[in-house]
Amino acid sequence: MTERPILWTPTDERAQSSLMAEYIRWLKAHRNLEFTDYNALWEWSITDLEGFWTSIVEFFDIRFSAPATTILKERKQPGAEWFVGARLNYAEQVMRWAEVKPDAQALVVHSQTTGRSEFSWAELRQAVANVAAHLRDMGVGPGDRVVAILPNTEVSVISFLATISLGAIWSLCAPDMGHVAILDRFKQIEPKVLIAQDGYMHMGKMIDRREILTQIADGLPTLQHRVILPVAGDLPKGAVAWSTMLEGAAELQIEQVDFSHPLWVVYSSGTTGNPKPIVHGHGGALLESAKASIHMDITDQTRFQWLTSSGWIMWNVQSSCLAKGATVVMFDGAANYPDMMEVWRIAAAEKLTYFGAGAAYFTACQKAGIKPAAVLDLSSITAIGATGSPMTAEGYDWVYAEVAADVWLAPISGGTDLAGSFVCGNPMLPVRAGEMQCRSLGNAVRSFDDSGNELIGEVGELVCTEPLPSMPLYFWGDEGNARLLDSYYDTYLGIWRHGDWIEITPEGGSVIYGRSDATINRRGLRLGSSEIYRAVEALDEVQDSLVVDLEFLGRDSFMPLFVVMTPGQVLDGAMRDRIKGAIRANVSARFLPDEIVEIPEVPRTLSGKKLEVPVKKLLLGGDPAKVVNRDSMANPGSFDTFISYAHGHEALAHHKLS
Repeated sequence: MTERPILWTPTDERAQSSLMAEYIRWLKAHRNLEFTDYNALWEWSITDLEGFWTSIVEFFDIRFSAPATTILKERKQPGAEWFVGARLNYAEQVMRWAEVKPDAQALVVHSQTTGRSEFSWAELRQAVANVAAHLRDMGVGPGDRVVAILPNTEVSVISFLATISLGAIWSLCAPDMGHVAILDRFKQIEPKVLIAQDGYMHMGKMIDRREILTQIADGLPTLQHRVILPVAGDLPKGAVAWSTMLEGAAELQIEQVDFSHPLWVVYSSGTTGNPKPIVHGHGGALLESAKASIHMDITDQTRFQWLTSSGWIMWNVQSSCLAKGATVVMFDGAANYPDMMEVWRIAAAEKLTYFGAGAAYFTACQKAGIKPAAVLDLSSITAIGATGSPMTAEGYDWVYAEVAADVWLAPISGGTDLAGSFVCGNPMLPVRAGEMQCRSLGNAVRSFDDSGNELIGEVGELVCTEPLPSMPLYFWGDEGNARLLDSYYDTYLGIWRHGDWIEITPEGGSVIYGRSDATINRRGLRLGSSEIYRAVEALDEVQDSLVVDLEFLGRDSFMPLFVVMTPGQVLDGAMRDRIKGAIRANVSARFLPDEIVEIPEVPRTLSGKKLEVPVKKLLLGGDPAKVVNRDSMANPGSFDTFISYAHGHEALAHHKLS
């Protein structure tokens, strides 16, 4: 390991004016705690869990209508119970800002479908109150599920806050997802209400989703009400117009719920079976987002935008910034339309102070050769975030050369699974090329080898050795927590294994090298390979398939799809188009493969499971003799096909994970 060059160092004024510095001063004044450096603070936060998380509650004045009788019932994972007896509501922490600054901007929306709009805190509160009242009239109450297929606009935020204010449970999918993928998610949680937009503009063209929405509604037998925002056509029979939901002058009534009352269901797909419906609680998500704001330096003066789809966990993170009183600037559309400068023009016009996006977006800007700072005034931006995939050193260089020479660049890495970050930024520390600055407070992140030994300066499995309030309460419908245990706790007993390769530096920084499991990660959006198999193998011409997502540090992700053709069928250009069409229609265009390759057979275990992880390790440069035990294979010879593919493929040549 070589030490990475320092690209930015905060001035003393910048460091001491940060929320991190304010929190450290608060700990000294209110807890009589002092720390020699950040690593000492982090060690305290993962050692005194009760002390740390109660400090977050007090520092942010998180309002409990009933206090906790026990902070942490038992220090274990999974199954830790936090703030037992406490009652609160996530929506209340957001809506309190309508009392503090009613006339200030809460939301600004730039939509390529509906144009620009903005909402004050008072307007946001009234909209939430009206929608909540109409949902209540529909019979929605605590524990009911409200699902939505909406873009990244105010409609999704208002619907979310209205739903959770009632104690109901929220779940959201992006409009560009295929109807099969959406049904695979929503059918599991049996929703009562669906809120959707019937179309959207993409690259200047209207995408009509009316027929798809009908198929989805017909596939949800528990559905009692449909709320539709019509932009592509007329309101369908039996549906309620979104405009009707906004009518009235209701008083906002917020239902108090237990700390671990379900807040939302988000989805992180495994490699087999239906997508995993992950349930997070009001209190855990609220505390995690509050803590994250220390690392992101989010305050009520921040003008925040994260370039995100409504189907990505960064939509949730974006929405959580409202709980800090920040102004959130939302973008709905194609980031490269009419050109790659569009998002930067918005950043300049809205005087953003914080801008974030997937690492792949910055790479795309770099490849497009754009120079935002040369033609725009971006001086208001003091912080830039990135996540979704590893950000390369070249990506760091581009930001400092073409956006701002004096900006705090703070990539983060975490996940849908805990609605938060494992490793992240610290405005009081220097920024090194290609490296994340620190491990997140309260999060006992370590790098383990296969035997569970801790690694420093070497690549290992990202693990979390202590419980977190934002860890999943459970997976919806998961009897005995079987899927949850299999997803995170199948490798190290009582220790969360996340499925990422990570290197922890001696200074406490980190580098993420991509996924260590078979989950597909396309520009931050994760998907289980089973969803692609379902779409591809539904074609009569395809007998079997295997897909792997290869995340090269320093290069774009590369996803090849390997197919076994039905005897007599040919994989020609037309067939490749059919396969891509099936993925586009049933999953999403975001998950189209970079290459489709014909193989004689899919390598499988003796029990019939596809050997995705060994193939992935091989194609990332692993030793063929070590990545798989051929004695455990049903068809050992099938692996030779992939060895030949790795040797003969230019995109894979000379790459090794080390």
